Amino acid sequence: MQLSFLRPLYDRPGPWCSVYVDASANTEDAHPALDLRWRGLRDQLQQQRADLASIEAIEAVVRGHDPMAGDYGLAIFATRGRVVLSEYLSAPPLRDLAAFSSLPHVMPMLAQRGEQVAWVRVLADRAGADAMAVSAGGVPRRAHVAGRESYQLSRVNPGGWSQSRYQRAAVEAWHHNAGDVTAATVELADRVGADVVVVAGDVRATGMIAAQLPERWQDVLVRTDAGKRARGADQTLLDDLTVQTIAEVADQRISRALDRFGMQEDVGAGLGAVVAALQRNQVDTMLIVDDPSATGELWIGPEPTEIATDPGQLTAMSVADPEQVRADAALVRALVGTDAELTVLGPDEAPELTDGVGAVLRYVDAGTPGRGIG
Repeated sequence: MQLSFLRPLYDRPGPWCSVYVDASANTEDAHPALDLRWRGLRDQLQQQRADLASIEAIEAVVRGHDPMAGDYGLAIFATRGRVVLSEYLSAPPLRDLAAFSSLPHVMPMLAQRGEQVAWVRVLADRAGADAMAVSAGGVPRRAHVAGRESYQLSRVNPGGWSQSRYQRAAVEAWHHNAGDVTAATVELADRVGADVVVVAGDVRATGMIAAQLPERWQDVLVRTDAGKRARGADQTLLDDLTVQTIAEVADQRISRALDRFGMQEDVGAGLGAVVAALQRNQVDTMLIVDDPSATGELWIGPEPTEIATDPGQLTAMSVADPEQVRADAALVRALVGTDAELTVLGPDEAPELTDGVGAVLRYVDAGTPGRGIG
């Protein structure tokens, strides 16, 4: 998981208000229920002595957000009277939460967010296509492609000497329109850095589009005849296929991270080793087992790589006033500050991961803890 979207949270000093709230709008009493939940969270922030300006800024987001149908949640982070980041959650949080702390409490959001897969889906027929793309950050883009050719898009059987001319005209028109759709598909895929491209719809159209896609997109192409562009057509099968494909790509990414971690020679395993690697800007990807009940703490200084398991380490690094904070908050700040990535695992995906945390390293040298070179 790329964490660059969190950077604004660490470009500003704290302390931070972090709020997670179930904002579901699936019942008639949804609005008063949300109001009741927010009042409880507001009381918690006040008890933690959060500043009134930040509480009111969060309240404005909770009460003024655009409601979505069904079950969902909101994650909101504010400091010094300003909401710096607010995110819709695809499902309600495990529990409503309000925290006032030196660092933003982002782990519940990251655990629920999971591996973000950038994808493009194109629903095509012989006249054009409707396309949708979603970036790894969840930003959607849409495109409607009306092919240049509308003459003789269906093959006919007129008979006589002109039949072959009509057949050629139909095929040429299909090719031209497929070329327009392919160009739009490539543009969207390049823009979002697609991990998967689903091309669906008319069999002949999808075949032409697939054949014209550049080689760099062939390995991530999924072609299907599910879905139709006709108004009111049932897209359930196409939606299911898209979700399944995205999930498979996410699972593959997690498996690759675990494989890379397993290939290391007894390095990067356990909290102490991960902290030491973060101090040295050595982490490529951190693995962490999602544990909502975790309460462990680490010590930090002003800089992202000033992170330690005890304050003495930071004192030796000339940090004047080490501060004790949530371990997961300190780890994520260090990852963002060193452009490292995060993979969140379920308990059953890495049951033997020491301390529930590990790191895939960018490099290994004589100073890497655990390498065994004395």
